[in-house]
Amino acid sequence: MSLAIFDLDNTLLADDSDYLWGCFLVKLGVVDAKLYESENQRFYDDYKSGDLDIFEFLDFSLKPLSEHDISTLNNWRQQFMDEVIQPLILPKAQALVDSHRDKGDTLLIITATNRFVTEPIASVYGIENLLATDPEMINDRYTGKVAGTPCFQEGKVERLHEWLKTTQHSLKDSYFYSDSQNDLPLLNLVTHPVAVDADDTLIAHAQQNNWPQISLR
Repeated sequence: MSLAIFDLDNTLLADDSDYLWGCFLVKLGVVDAKLYESENQRFYDDYKSGDLDIFEFLDFSLKPLSEHDISTLNNWRQQFMDEVIQPLILPKAQALVDSHRDKGDTLLIITATNRFVTEPIASVYGIENLLATDPEMINDRYTGKVAGTPCFQEGKVERLHEWLKTTQHSLKDSYFYSDSQNDLPLLNLVTHPVAVDADDTLIAHAQQNNWPQISLR
């Protein structure tokens, strides 16, 4: 039995849920459209180029969570799932997840996108184990701050090691599927790294190291 780890955005999902959540907030009219749209795009471009300042981005992306009560946020999230996320669920991704499940492998999503956005997406794929960036919550209200280590780049490795220690799982014969150069620290750690619809930097690295490359699109 192996550990099968999946990145979420642009790997299991046919777009980036973090970026799209920002676009959705603009559409709802609950953030300053011009400013928020511009900054959301800037951060997404930085992410794709491998230059994202994760703490600056989290200050930006978690702030709207702090400005509304949890009931309102949950209603918006359900609308987001129905209108934006469901059309991006990939049948080939579900088949890949199911193939690992059928082998008895332990399934884990590890994503930089915050848990509020990603938890219901993980549920759609039937994956119970989720490591995501955790928004801080006090007295049933988000504070706009991050709790613990952001699940990004080397932070994914740190968070995964904590999880492995807690759950008694190991990386023996492990898999990790990702599209992004930002995940190279974790891809280099597992037994079976797989590049999925990868960015140019990851494609070059995969070719150099003879890693499998697949498409779920």
